[in-house]
Amino acid sequence: MYKLCSLFSGSSGNATFIGNEHEGVLIDAGKNCKNLVIAFNNAGIEPSAVKALFITHEHSDHIGALRVFAKTYKIPVYANEKTLEYLDNTGNLDGDFPVYVISDYADIGDFHIEAHKTSHDTVAPQCYSVLLPNLDKFSVVTDTGLITDETLDGILGSKAILLESNHDTNMLSAGPYPYYLKRRILGPFGHLSNDISAEASVRLIDSGTEHIILGHLSEENNVPELAYQTHVSRLFQEGAVLGQDYTLEVAKRHEPTFLEV
Repeated sequence: MYKLCSLFSGSSGNATFIGNEHEGVLIDAGKNCKNLVIAFNNAGIEPSAVKALFITHEHSDHIGALRVFAKTYKIPVYANEKTLEYLDNTGNLDGDFPVYVISDYADIGDFHIEAHKTSHDTVAPQCYSVLLPNLDKFSVVTDTGLITDETLDGILGSKAILLESNHDTNMLSAGPYPYYLKRRILGPFGHLSNDISAEASVRLIDSGTEHIILGHLSEENNVPELAYQTHVSRLFQEGAVLGQDYTLEVAKRHEPTFLEV
C-alpha cells in the first residue's frame, strides 16, 4: 500500500509525502522543521522514510522547513536549476545536504519522479508526478494560475492526485483583499479557482484518476464545502459518480490528510 499524504496544506505551509512506511519522497517542506516532524508523527510516518525532498518553487510556505529538515535528516534536495540558484542565494542551501538539479525526471530507489512546468509568479515553478514501484502514478499540483496543456499531459493517468482548489471566484472578488492581490490570484500566474480545478478534475477522471484530494484552499476566499461541492457537481454533469467512479477529500490546513491505495 502506498500513501498520498498531505501533511498540511495552505498559505501557512505545504508538504506532501508519497510512499509507504519504509520509503518515499516529500514534495515541498513548508512551516518549520518542528511542525513538519510533528505532522509526520501524526501521520504515522517516520521522517527517516523520506529519501528525497522535491521543491516546487521558492515561496516561503513551501520551503520554510527545507534547510533544517534536510540538514537534520541528511536528505537530498531536488529542484530545477533556477529554483536552486534562488534558494542558494537566499541562504536556504548551506552545504550540509546534497542538492541535485531535476530538469525532467529523477529516480529515487524504485520511485520515478517527473517534473512538469506550472504557471506561478516565481522563478521557475513546477509540479511533480511520482511513478511508484507498482506502476501507479501519484501527482501533486498546486500554486498555478492555470493548467497548461504541458502540465495536463504530465498528470493525466494519475491514479491519485493532490490538486489545488484555492479560491471561489465570487468570494475573492467580493472579499477584503486589495485589488492588486485579487488580480494576482485570479491571473495566469496566481492560483487555481474551484471552477478551473473542477474542469481539470473532469479530464483527470476521464484519464483514469480514482482519488482526488483538494489542496491549498484559501482561508479567506474559500470554504472546504464549497470546493468539494463545486467538484462533485461538475463531475456529476459528466456522468462521474462520487464513491463509485472516484473519491474526493479536502486537505486539512494544519494536520495530515491521506489516502492509501
